[in-house]
Amino acid sequence: MFEKVLIANRGEIALRIHRACKEMGIATVAVHSEADAQAMHVRLADESVCIGPAPAAKSYLNIPSIIAACEITGAQAIHPGYGFLSENARFAEIVEAHGYTFIGPKAEHIRLMGDKISAKRAVKAAGIPVVPGSEGAIDDEAEAFAAAEEIGFPVLIKAAAGGGGRGMKVALDREHLAEAISTAQSEAKAAFGDGSVYLERYLSTPRHIEVQIIADSFGSVVHLGERDCSLQRRHQKLMEEAPSPAIDAATRDMIGRRCTEAIRTFGYLGVGTVEFLYENGEFFFIEMNTRLQVEHPVTEFVTDIDLVQEQIRIAAGLPLSFTQEEVSFEGHSIECRINAESPRSFTPSPGLITDFHAPGGPGVRLDSAIYAGYNFPPYYDSLAGKLIVHGRDRPECIARMKRCLGEMVVGGIETTIPLFQDLLVQPEIVAGDYDIHWLEQWIKAEG
Repeated sequence: MFEKVLIANRGEIALRIHRACKEMGIATVAVHSEADAQAMHVRLADESVCIGPAPAAKSYLNIPSIIAACEITGAQAIHPGYGFLSENARFAEIVEAHGYTFIGPKAEHIRLMGDKISAKRAVKAAGIPVVPGSEGAIDDEAEAFAAAEEIGFPVLIKAAAGGGGRGMKVALDREHLAEAISTAQSEAKAAFGDGSVYLERYLSTPRHIEVQIIADSFGSVVHLGERDCSLQRRHQKLMEEAPSPAIDAATRDMIGRRCTEAIRTFGYLGVGTVEFLYENGEFFFIEMNTRLQVEHPVTEFVTDIDLVQEQIRIAAGLPLSFTQEEVSFEGHSIECRINAESPRSFTPSPGLITDFHAPGGPGVRLDSAIYAGYNFPPYYDSLAGKLIVHGRDRPECIARMKRCLGEMVVGGIETTIPLFQDLLVQPEIVAGDYDIHWLEQWIKAEG
C-alpha cells in the first residue's frame, strides 16, 4: 500500500480523497493555486505545495509543477479526482513514466473513451447498444445531410472530444442542420482543441441512466448498479439518485452485466461509469467516463462501498474487496449539487461566505470544502458542495432531503438551495416521472 498520495485537485473532491487516504493510514499531499492557499484540503493535508497562480492552466493543469510536487514530497501516487487532468491520457503516461502510480485507468482506455466516436465503436463491438448515428466524424455538408436523412430528424450534433454539453446542438430539420454543425464545430474547437463532430438520433424524452463499474488487475469486474441523472440544465447534472425510479431489479441486473462483460473485454482497470440514454425500455450508450463521478456518493450510500478506497487499493495492486454476489442495494439516495449560483438565473456567485451551517441527522452526508470565512473563488467550478441523503425508500429520502435543505445555511453568497426546495415539491419530481428535458421546460414555464 502507498505511504503517501498526492491529490491533484481542489475543493470537495480533494477533501473527499484526503479523508479516504487518512482512513487507510496514508499521508496526503495537497497541491494548490495561490487562490486556494486557505482551502480546506490544504489546511487538513499532511503537506501542501503551491503549484502556481489562480488560473487553472497555470496551476491545476500544470503537469510539470504537479510532478515536481511529487518529487519534493516523496509521494508515491497521484489521485486526479475528477475534472482537470483526470481524463488526460498524456498526464497518466507522464505520471507513470516518472515512476509514480496514477490512481485511475490505463492511459490507453482514457484515450479510447475520451474520443466519443472511438468509444462508441468500441462498446458497440463489445455488445453494448448505441444511439443510431453517423459511423464517424462528419467531414462535409453532403455527408452530414446523407447521415441525417438516414438517422431521421431531429438529430443531435455532438463533439467527438470533451463533454459537459459543449459542442452539442440540435437540428430539427434540414434547414437548420448546416448552421447547427458549424456552431457545434466552433464550440468544440474552442473548448477542446478538436472541432470534430458526429450525428446521433435525438431522443425526445429520455432519462439519463449511468452504470457504475469497477475492475481490478485480477480480472474481476463488478457493477454497483445505476444512477439516474436526468435532472439537468444545459446538459449539466444538478440532482442524481440511486436507484433510478424507472429501473427495476431485473433491468438493473441486465444492463449491469452487459456493462461488466463489455468492460472485461477491454482489460479495464479502476472505476468507470457507462452512461446511457434510456427511453421506452431501451438503453443507448452515450459515453464512458474513465474517472470518479461527482455523483459517486449516492452509489456509496446504497451499496455501503467506499469507491475512493477501492480506487486506491486497485492502483496499489490489490484485488477488489468484494465480489458481485456480495453487492447489495439498500434503500434510496439522492444528491443535490449546491452551486454558488443564483437559483434561477444561474449566474455565478463567488465571494466571502459569512455564515455556514451543515445539516445533520441519520442518513445525511455533506461533501463540501467551504466554511465560514472562506472566500469562494471565481476562477473555478461553481460547485460549493454536495448534499447527499439516504433513506429506507424514495419517499423517506425526499422528506429527509427537504429537511436538510431547510437546515443548511450558506451566508454571503447565493446558492441553488432554494431551487431544490422548489423542485422537491413538484409532482413530477416526487413521482420520479421526469426526463432530461424536464428541468429546462419547468424553468421556462416558471419564467
